[in-house]
Amino acid sequence: MSAFNARLNYLFNSYYHQTATQQERDELFEIINSSANDAELTALIHEAWNTLQADEPLFDAAKSMDMLNGILQSKSPPDSIHPIRPPNKNQLWLKVGVAAAMMVFVGFGAYVLINQHKNAANKRAQARLKAVPAHDVLPGGNKAVLTLANGKTITLDSAKNGLLANEGTAHVKKTHDGQLVYEAGKNESADAPAAINTVSTPRGGQYQLVLNDGSKVWLNSASSLSFPAVFKGATREVEITGEAYFEVAKNAKMPFKVKVNNTVVEVLGTHFNIMAYNDEDAMKTTLLEGSVKISNKQFSGLLKPGQQAVLRQNGPIKITDEADADDAVAWKEGIFQFRDAGIETIMRQAARWYDVQVSFVGKIPEKEFTGRISRNVKASELMGMLKYMGVNFKIEDKHITVLP
Repeated sequence: MSAFNARLNYLFNSYYHQTATQQERDELFEIINSSANDAELTALIHEAWNTLQADEPLFDAAKSMDMLNGILQSKSPPDSIHPIRPPNKNQLWLKVGVAAAMMVFVGFGAYVLINQHKNAANKRAQARLKAVPAHDVLPGGNKAVLTLANGKTITLDSAKNGLLANEGTAHVKKTHDGQLVYEAGKNESADAPAAINTVSTPRGGQYQLVLNDGSKVWLNSASSLSFPAVFKGATREVEITGEAYFEVAKNAKMPFKVKVNNTVVEVLGTHFNIMAYNDEDAMKTTLLEGSVKISNKQFSGLLKPGQQAVLRQNGPIKITDEADADDAVAWKEGIFQFRDAGIETIMRQAARWYDVQVSFVGKIPEKEFTGRISRNVKASELMGMLKYMGVNFKIEDKHITVLP
């Protein structure tokens, strides 16, 4: 692969997976403006579509190619992603392959690949990405603030790639793909006090970081992670607020502990998600791989893969086998995913991701919704899903009002 193709592949996939910086988006659209790159861009879109089909095939090969070619040959991009509703069911469904592909084409303007008026069309697509549309809200993205042990703050979304700071002997770097990485230096004294750092995401933000032991953490909107720049002693301890997904590096001699509220989640090496927003009615810990011990003053128990621990305010911890792990971690994959969810639950997620206020006029709809859609769509497109089930709304000045 040539250096140009490698760069194009990186830019495309960074945008597709919502990790591209604004500078990388601008560079990508400059490449789109050049008709010489049509073949490479078309190949990337085909590859993205084929990946979706491989992960969760919805159509036979012939039907899949007919649909994709129809999208690529259209003269204007689709304005939104529409759900397909099964008859006689009070549920909302989306065909995930179409939704995910449309996510690329709506934000990307793939129609410009064959449109003779490419430059003009691309300028309109780029303007949609940069400008907040009237009576609508753009989705969140990679936004976070790093607070160092000395109190200095670094805005990560605007910080340049490379070395950001030295915490003790830990080197703090921002990688080209937008991650924050801690690398332990040499000659770290065991007696030196740990430098505690904090990464905080705002409403409308998310971020990924790699701790100095190799553990990976994804932070959802309105969340924070406090951690030592270098792990020392008998345990690896961190503390979170909000929601985080962990892939913990194995180290049997040094257990990994996550403190959240008055509860401790202890692991050796595993994958799990913790959701502990103050405005939710319960804290939920969902285990995908390995084993987890969860405990507080009243309870101690072990989770098996696929199980979820639910802790409601002032109540006992309950372990259930009925939770769907895919639902719990869909946010990490860039998806809103609901299963028999009430409108209030959905709107709490929307409020955090789009950084909006939500209010209800009249009686709150009692319907339950099941469906999924990319988190990369505008707020109106998410709400458009719900409109198919009779939920009306209006969006004004970063305020979503659910109407009767």
